[in-house]
Amino acid sequence: MSTAERPPADPGTVRTGRPEGEPSQPSGLMDLLGVAAVLLDADGRVVLWSPQAEELYGYSAEEALGQYGARLLVHAEQWDWVIEKFAEVMETGRSWAGTFPVRRKDGSTRLVEFRNMRLTNDRGAFYALGLGTDSPTLRKLERDVALSTRLISQSPVGVAIFDTDLRYVVVNPALERIHGIPAREHLGRPYREVTGFPEYEEAEAAMRQVLRTGTPVVDRSPIVGRTRADPEHRHAWSLSVYRLEDTQGRVLGVAELVVDITARYRSALEAAETRRRLALIADGSARIGTTLEVDRTARELADVTVPACADVATVDVLVSVLDEHRPATGRGPAVFRTLAVKAAHPDDAVAADPPGRIAAYAADRPATRCVRTGRPVLVRHADGDDLTRIARDEGAATLLARAGVHSYLAVPLTARGTVLGFLGLARARDPRPFDEDDLALAAELASRAAVCIDNARAHQSVCDAAETLQRSLLPDHPPRLPGLEVASRYLPAQAAYEVGGDWYDVLPLGGDRTALVVGDVMGSGIDAAATMGRLRAATAAFADLDLDPAQILRHLDTTTSRLEQYIATCVYVTYDPHRAECRIANAGHLPPALVRSGRRPRLLDMPAGIPLGVGGAPFETTIVGFSPGDLLVLYTDGLVETRHQPIDERLDALLRLLESPDSPLEETCDRLLGRLRHPDGHDDVALLIARARPFTPDGSAG
Repeated sequence: MSTAERPPADPGTVRTGRPEGEPSQPSGLMDLLGVAAVLLDADGRVVLWSPQAEELYGYSAEEALGQYGARLLVHAEQWDWVIEKFAEVMETGRSWAGTFPVRRKDGSTRLVEFRNMRLTNDRGAFYALGLGTDSPTLRKLERDVALSTRLISQSPVGVAIFDTDLRYVVVNPALERIHGIPAREHLGRPYREVTGFPEYEEAEAAMRQVLRTGTPVVDRSPIVGRTRADPEHRHAWSLSVYRLEDTQGRVLGVAELVVDITARYRSALEAAETRRRLALIADGSARIGTTLEVDRTARELADVTVPACADVATVDVLVSVLDEHRPATGRGPAVFRTLAVKAAHPDDAVAADPPGRIAAYAADRPATRCVRTGRPVLVRHADGDDLTRIARDEGAATLLARAGVHSYLAVPLTARGTVLGFLGLARARDPRPFDEDDLALAAELASRAAVCIDNARAHQSVCDAAETLQRSLLPDHPPRLPGLEVASRYLPAQAAYEVGGDWYDVLPLGGDRTALVVGDVMGSGIDAAATMGRLRAATAAFADLDLDPAQILRHLDTTTSRLEQYIATCVYVTYDPHRAECRIANAGHLPPALVRSGRRPRLLDMPAGIPLGVGGAPFETTIVGFSPGDLLVLYTDGLVETRHQPIDERLDALLRLLESPDSPLEETCDRLLGRLRHPDGHDDVALLIARARPFTPDGSAG
């Protein structure tokens, strides 16, 4: 047939790209059914016998050809019915179909599904064609097809069948709903063209892998993406892919099973987010408030929130909270001091107020509204106007916009009913806007931190009062000390610790003598400082009585025992320049260090005594020569004690640092404090160094 004579292609025909005239590969379905063909002439004799007939009925072609079909294949009791049906088909030309029990060569009976029809040759002769296949095999195939059809059409699981080019061949209603596209718009189109979103590249790669290797992909999840049915939200699916082959092993394509697990996926995300938030709260409980320092507590809060909650965090406290002498204002601008700033990326912090800076925010600003109302302020999507109200000025607002800040949250720092300030959080690189869950998390962290900040603030106030009291009780050096040069230092404990009761004193006595005193009231805080003041006053009073150092300590012991169970340690020294000697008594204190020119520094070997306030034991006076150039070093335990080194090692370090006795006393004080005092400053320190100078009886120093 020429091209012009060839009929036009059926518009419903799917072209395969195969050259015209080339036969397609046969289906294995006919082989599975094993359709047998038998041709009978008008008399009912077998004239054609197919190989499938030999397999189905058991007779070879040589045994069957020329035999009457009824006698060959039908039990005797059914001959009449079969001959009647044969005559009906041959006379009327009407085909007959049905299931009939056939007798096989071995005498067994087999149910066969028949299609019988009349054929006519070119001479007008009639023949009967019988097509038969094993009925149980056919019924099984029918059930399989029916089951497959029902499963695909009624399953809640999305099902698609693709050819080897990954074009849709079959789509069930569930997948129509998932994609939001009718089945007819799937058929014949490539997978990527229908899905349309780049998130599905992983699924397409899985199908190509299965097509290539034959190894199925089972329950790969989650595949997360959008659909044309719901392009605004991300959904999740579990994907299974199987390669399809015919009975001869030829690859037909792949089948895709899609299970919508969006609800489970979102629940898992919510559970993971809940676990993350709880872990963050637990982390905040452990990391916030490790000290009683306001600034450090604020830094700890900022460190916990970045980057876990935000890209930038600031902790601002009302100046009126930090300065009790500055009244709070209920109207007008709110004045804040920035205590901490933390940014996940350094460039994002440029618009925030640096730590220590004081800034005023008008009444309509989010920061002011937050502290005035005690309620958080959430700006989910911050535009230019919002950034102007958030920032301290126009320049800072420009920097916030340049950093990409798009969402903001201010949470009050409230403790014991008082708003101390606010925690400010901003997101710039994190694309998610703040939501109610973020607000709840930030409020929990801010609440915990606020209590710690308030505790630190109250503690700092007490420490400041104690330090003020302590310093007010410490002496100034007398302008003239016969034959003696002194230098002293007092350093309070750092803010994390309360001020103690350390003190020193330099008391001029009659006869050109001088009393040197260093003591330490055990305990801390205002009570310890007040007790120290009372002991210092008592020491000065007893010194005026011109008593021996041991007697002075005995009177102080009696005085201390009356001071509400306080105890103290003390070293009392009187220096007499006429005799070039020191008389020393010790009440449980660390021994003084003596440095003589040309000799190694040493700790004085003298009775240690018992602390003041214990009572019941005498004190002893030790006499030590003290010539011009000699140094006597009195100190409290805050100079040498640490939690990590034995006291003997620390005292050896003190003596090594005193091996330059000719150094200026002020320089020696600084050297000892700088090298010996522990960086955490857990205890206060009193230090008193005296150097003997040449002395003449007329009172002039040589």
